[in-house]
Amino acid sequence: MQVRFLPGAFELRFPPGQPVGDHVSRRGRGSRRRGQPLGDDHRCSCYRPGLLVSESTLEAPPIRKPASLPPESPTAAEPWTLRKFVREHPWWTTAVVLVLISTALVLWAGTRPSYDAYGWLVWGYQTLHLTLDLGGAPSWKPLPYLFTVPFALAGHYELRLWMIAVVAVSLAGCVFAGRIAYRLIGRGTERRYPAIVGAVFAGAAVLGLEDYMHYILSAQTDPMIVTFCLAALDCYLGGRRRWAFWLLALASLGRPEVWLFFGAYSVWLWWRFPSMRTMVAAGLVFVPFMWFGIPWITNHRPLVSAQLALGSPRELRQNRVTGTIGRFTELEYLPVWLAALVGCALALVRRDRVVLWLAGACVAWVIIEIAFALHGWPALPRYMFEAAAVAAVIGGVAVGWVLTDPGALWRAVPRWAGVPVVVVLMASLVPAAFARVRSEHTDLRHERARTHEIALLQTTLGVLGGYQHIRNCGEPVTNVEYVSTLAWFEHLDVGFVGHRPEFELHQTYPIVLFTPVNKGWLVLPWHTRANQLGRCLPLHSEFVTTRRHPNGALLRR
Repeated sequence: MQVRFLPGAFELRFPPGQPVGDHVSRRGRGSRRRGQPLGDDHRCSCYRPGLLVSESTLEAPPIRKPASLPPESPTAAEPWTLRKFVREHPWWTTAVVLVLISTALVLWAGTRPSYDAYGWLVWGYQTLHLTLDLGGAPSWKPLPYLFTVPFALAGHYELRLWMIAVVAVSLAGCVFAGRIAYRLIGRGTERRYPAIVGAVFAGAAVLGLEDYMHYILSAQTDPMIVTFCLAALDCYLGGRRRWAFWLLALASLGRPEVWLFFGAYSVWLWWRFPSMRTMVAAGLVFVPFMWFGIPWITNHRPLVSAQLALGSPRELRQNRVTGTIGRFTELEYLPVWLAALVGCALALVRRDRVVLWLAGACVAWVIIEIAFALHGWPALPRYMFEAAAVAAVIGGVAVGWVLTDPGALWRAVPRWAGVPVVVVLMASLVPAAFARVRSEHTDLRHERARTHEIALLQTTLGVLGGYQHIRNCGEPVTNVEYVSTLAWFEHLDVGFVGHRPEFELHQTYPIVLFTPVNKGWLVLPWHTRANQLGRCLPLHSEFVTTRRHPNGALLRR
């Protein structure tokens, strides 16, 4: 017989073939002797074997239906605090902090965009006015076009918006580098401090790339592409495959070297996840259209970016294979490369496929750049920022692994030995860090002087009657380094501003030549038509700054 107690009752289960009375007994008040039949006050089945018999306790009070309880008062909502917002929305908080830091950095630096960046701003303005022509430098890149077109709706604030966006996105690259290193280090250990140290090393190594801050403050897209590549990798490791796909597509709009990785990832998604095939197909159509469709629509030259990149004055003149590798290795200091090599060795020992794949991607990127150099493209160091940034991440992973398990390569090494190794590595980078800061400070002074020249050029145009008056007197012409800037001020496509003054002076059409002089600009109208002499000859002047006129004075010639 089995007994099961329930609230206010118990259940008896009898074996088959046995009468209920042979097994029932109770103790206490109202108990019966063994074998005595149950009374009416005990609910039970008849002598049917194998059935449950339930007997209620006589002394248990009747169960009454509980009265309805009063409604509970709603829990008071937690008041809004900044700490709560940061905890619940870490990504929004990071984005807001980066925008604030970027705005302050742009205002403090007081620099202006580079030649290419001014050309990208021209693209946005001319697109809104349906007069875009990509026939002149800079070479076509769809990535900045996605930003400058909507920014052009803000008028002259387009320049500030573009600079803040570039700085904010570029600084986010060190955040993603640290996240990737932290994720890869933290998979094999519960201790947090090795992952934190490795993440800091990776982020600092990305910001320490040669001329990295120069390209950030001059509003170039190369640091942005680094961020998009690292963000795509971080999303992939975190299982966000759709985000990784579109971030890689954005990076593909900035550099053709990304096309190999974007295509391989698209094929993998198409094969492994059939539900994503529509998205993959849209991306594979979008990227080629942006690269080749827009140039074909504007001036029927779909390969204009490749054509303008040929014959660059900065292309390699020596052996293009070793020259490209040399440019790549100059992006980081030797201790960072050594840390990356140690990370690759530890990945082989630990059989870490992710880190080995990252190392293979770096090698593949450099090989692609060598092929481009052999084709005749310049293979500039900034074109390899992305590979160097991934190598910095591998170096950060190596730092974390050495702190976690320094005996992975040699078992005789004690566990505490990783700390002095990392300390020596960090100490060896201190002189390099100071050298990099001094170099960036020198470059910043140069860029501020250039910004002053650009401001004087803008003032000169305003004093002489505005951009429309200049265009009515002839084609604007200036030195090649200021062509895109003058095109931005004159609201012209870059291809419609002359960049060879010696050649333009020997032509027959009217021009207005702008020449930078000491602390100012010299303006010379040339080949002016007879019906324009009255209003165009006064343009022959010089706008300079002096001690008496620190804001500039116009001197008629």
